[in-house]
Amino acid sequence: MRLRTPIAATLALIGAMAAAPITPVLAQVPMQNAPTSFRPLAQQLLPAVVSVQVSTSPAARNAQRPDAPDAPQAPPGSPFEEFFRDFLERNRPPGGGQGGQGGPRQQPQRRGQSLGSGFIIDAEKKFVVTNNHVVDGGTEINVVLSDNTTIQAEVVGTDPRTDIALLRLKTDRQLTAVQFGNSDEAQVGDWVLAIGNPFGLASSVSVGIVSARSRDIRQGLYDDFIQTDAAINRGNSGGPLFDMQGKVVGINTAIYSPSGGSIGIGFAIPSNLARGIVAQLEDGGRVRRGWLGVNIQQVTDEIGESLGLRPARGALVARAQEDGPAAKGGIRNGDVILRFNNQDVREMRNLPRIVAETRVGTAAPVVLWRDGKEETVTVTIAELPAEEAQAGNQSGRPRSEVVDLAGLGLKVGPITGEARERFSLRAEQRGVLITEVDQNGPAAERDLRPGDVIVEVQQERVNTPQDVQNRVEALRRQNRSTALLLVEGQQGQRFVPLRIREEGNQRRN
Repeated sequence: MRLRTPIAATLALIGAMAAAPITPVLAQVPMQNAPTSFRPLAQQLLPAVVSVQVSTSPAARNAQRPDAPDAPQAPPGSPFEEFFRDFLERNRPPGGGQGGQGGPRQQPQRRGQSLGSGFIIDAEKKFVVTNNHVVDGGTEINVVLSDNTTIQAEVVGTDPRTDIALLRLKTDRQLTAVQFGNSDEAQVGDWVLAIGNPFGLASSVSVGIVSARSRDIRQGLYDDFIQTDAAINRGNSGGPLFDMQGKVVGINTAIYSPSGGSIGIGFAIPSNLARGIVAQLEDGGRVRRGWLGVNIQQVTDEIGESLGLRPARGALVARAQEDGPAAKGGIRNGDVILRFNNQDVREMRNLPRIVAETRVGTAAPVVLWRDGKEETVTVTIAELPAEEAQAGNQSGRPRSEVVDLAGLGLKVGPITGEARERFSLRAEQRGVLITEVDQNGPAAERDLRPGDVIVEVQQERVNTPQDVQNRVEALRRQNRSTALLLVEGQQGQRFVPLRIREEGNQRRN
């Protein structure tokens, strides 16, 4: 994803800074605890960081995430092309497939290999933490230690929602492990050190600072990333981000980049989130999340003013799902959740993560804003249902044909196996697929594209093309001018207000 800054504005800002008398202020802020070398820390940590090599079937490789780690590649004709080709030949596993640039010998159906990073979190139990997208679809997983020893690994459990996976090494040898630190203590400006295997180059160390905290990069409901300028590239996925005490404060998982290489904007899963996920994977191989049963939206300044809530904050309940924990506990549509289980809900996106981290069965106090004043109710948290259960017995319905939503300028259809492969959709993806977009219609105006998935219409989940059609027709009967769609695409989830045109009844193909 490309970030743009107006050049003129940037130059003006630099000029203003140069003209301001800031030298005395800077002189009062001495550099403290700046290391002269990172060598002792790197030498201490390198043995605990591993390379994760995953063999995948052709079908799984075609469906892999576009930002998943890959084998070393270099632009054709570049000075590094021959180096990477030689490197790949030396490091290809027995029976493994081609990685990187394929030559005439490459067979189209050979197994592929993806490369990522990981770190040993328990030397006795032989546990390794990495990203889920590193091992997703893998048929064989090998872990390479810093001394080039290769050990076979098995998956203990994965959590696609937070992109975390836990592996167990099949070995009796003595290992070196690292520990999770407290990511809440990693503040903007603090030094951090990343170790991993960018482009398959093992045991690479890069250094930077914490650039920002609590970043939402639209990868899911639980986004709370640490941003760093330490160099992170393909192959670093799943590797650790260390503080200066040698504790893991993050798991490197994504980058912003127009070219695929590092431009100094990388993201790591905070250790305080990862710690609980890893503990649950170790305990039962899966993650149990708390579930409240509400559809929520952001409290804007206008909404806050209309409710008498100043400053605007919290999560507005658009719908308390029938028979869900919230409805049973007395939460109603139009309530604003200000505090949940003694934690402040500053904005809407804080709530899903707080609820998910709450132990199932907890009787949680919830502070609401209702009728111009605060009220407190108690809600007993249930377990988040599987996506199939939330859909409501849709599996028994026959497959739906493509539906032409002419007034919206798009066609929608079911998510089939062919569609998953064509558009590289995740295995757990649910919703209704956009199959065609009229370039002169409202959908094109909102940059909707074939391959995008409609998850909700007017904050109600949709599972078939008929669901979308029924929701839109209901909005027309209510004389609504727009339909609010929750759409998931390559850049994550987003709400899209779509104009509804009156062009007669919709038709099916």
